[in-house]
Amino acid sequence: MVRRTRLLRLPTAGPGDTAALAAAIDAGEVDPATIVAIIGKTEGNGCVNDFTRGYATLALKLLLSSKLGCPPADIEKRVAIVMSGGTEGGLSPHLLVFSREMAPVAASGPRLAIGVGLTRPFAPEEIGRAPQVEETAAAVTLAMKDAGVFQPSDVHFVQIKCPLLTKERIEEAARRGVVTATDDTYHSMALSRGASALGVALALGEVKDVPEQAICRDWSLFSRVASTSAGVELLRNEIVVLGNAPGWAGDLVIGHDVMKDAIDAEAARRILAGIGGETVAVLAKAEASPSGEIRGRRHTMLDDSDIHSTRHARALVGGVLAGVIGDTMLYVSGGAEHQGPAGGGPIAIIAQV
Repeated sequence: MVRRTRLLRLPTAGPGDTAALAAAIDAGEVDPATIVAIIGKTEGNGCVNDFTRGYATLALKLLLSSKLGCPPADIEKRVAIVMSGGTEGGLSPHLLVFSREMAPVAASGPRLAIGVGLTRPFAPEEIGRAPQVEETAAAVTLAMKDAGVFQPSDVHFVQIKCPLLTKERIEEAARRGVVTATDDTYHSMALSRGASALGVALALGEVKDVPEQAICRDWSLFSRVASTSAGVELLRNEIVVLGNAPGWAGDLVIGHDVMKDAIDAEAARRILAGIGGETVAVLAKAEASPSGEIRGRRHTMLDDSDIHSTRHARALVGGVLAGVIGDTMLYVSGGAEHQGPAGGGPIAIIAQV
């Protein structure tokens, strides 16, 4: 027997809405016991106080625990749940439900493979620092092994949910006499995303070394396939590796490229031309160019005191990609520190062939 990855893309009416997934389970479209990862977008603000991510995660845990007859805590051990806040512009809230089933015969060529990895929980003082890089690299390596993907070139997207610092976590560290990487809770999101992305780059050989002082400072270091999203609802990194591998069954494949900037629609077109088939899901990163310009034209995303730049970036990249794909149900995550070149970001497309 061989393995097969299946993917359901389901709309949601709100952060706590699991009706579409429940209906798919009841209709026999997916066996809940085979679900290994859920990646989704919620309509929160994507900032430190975006509790829609935790709300959505809890709703999914409760649904799966009821269907599987186990405590919600057990779901944490078997399913990686990555919820990204922020559906600015025309982005449509949705879930991507990945299941791993057994199949009798492998496909004639490489097919979509999925592996899941978890780090240990991080102490507040480790977030955004070398321990997060190192632990992430080790967990990515294990997730690749879980997917049966052994060549870094066969990895096309690594989605990570990582923690952030709250004032409570910062104060807890201070009481123990240690200092966190920052006392700015919002900046902690960038540091956590950056450290996690550099962990991916280290695991895949995209960089040889990651000095701690390079995190969110040396933009020449980055991964071409990492996508990291920070949230208050966890203290560990949850990792989903997606690639193409022989020996898998099914009709799904994945391809990736890197957007050089926020309006690089050609990156998506190159992927579509390379993999063919019908688009099933799109995953991308978005970032306001730190130079303050896009192709020589000034942008104001970094100067807006009312709306954070990550929210502007999601709306911009979401609009660009929606125009190419012809659909707004896209996973676009903001904050691309060390995820593609500065001002750009990785994009992956899963297609049915």
